[in-house]
Amino acid sequence: MIVAIDGPAGSGKSTIATEIAKTMGFHKLDTGAMYRAVTFAALDRGVDINDEQAVTDLARSIDIRFTSHEDESTKLTVDGKDCSKQIRTPMVDHNVSAVSAYPGVREAMLIHQRRASEDSDIVAEGRDIGSVVFPHAELKVFLTADPKERARRRVLQRHPGASLEDPSIKDEFDKTLDAIEKRDLLDSTREVAPLVAAPDAVKIDSTSHTIDEVVSMISDLIRERR
Repeated sequence: MIVAIDGPAGSGKSTIATEIAKTMGFHKLDTGAMYRAVTFAALDRGVDINDEQAVTDLARSIDIRFTSHEDESTKLTVDGKDCSKQIRTPMVDHNVSAVSAYPGVREAMLIHQRRASEDSDIVAEGRDIGSVVFPHAELKVFLTADPKERARRRVLQRHPGASLEDPSIKDEFDKTLDAIEKRDLLDSTREVAPLVAAPDAVKIDSTSHTIDEVVSMISDLIRERR
């Protein structure tokens, strides 16, 4: 079975998909992390983000893998190097939309994504999973939330326990909100695989819901469709 969860940055896709995988015994496929990995690799190796061919060549050549650990965490490696934290930095946030819009990069990632679904039940999350990657998924969910709430979640993900009243944290919140709003616009208006809800997707607004509540909603939908 394939469960596709799409939605904008900070909507909770990754966290929800992780919990769904644990609850239902599925494998998680974080497609957004794959584009972040390409972006990080380009920045780390001095590849010009605006050079479409160079970034595409890089995407085709690097080895991106997800590995599960005993503490139930999942690490992302690029050519054997753990980059799980590096792909979540503001610099990657700022550049990933441009990278993920390149047709050659999307083509390179699509091969890996579809291959991952061949041997097991998976829950995949990203921005075009239900509309492009797995158009025949048994369940499609479009998960969203208010931009300010998404910015708050993203900042607290980087700084657990921090207060938004702290001037430095407030400044990061403002910058994160600006980046999210710009990315929403870029992702939803790009020519290749734009961020849209598939016609048959179930839409869930997570703004006022807890993680457990959303996981419960989606788990019920999975059981109905199995």
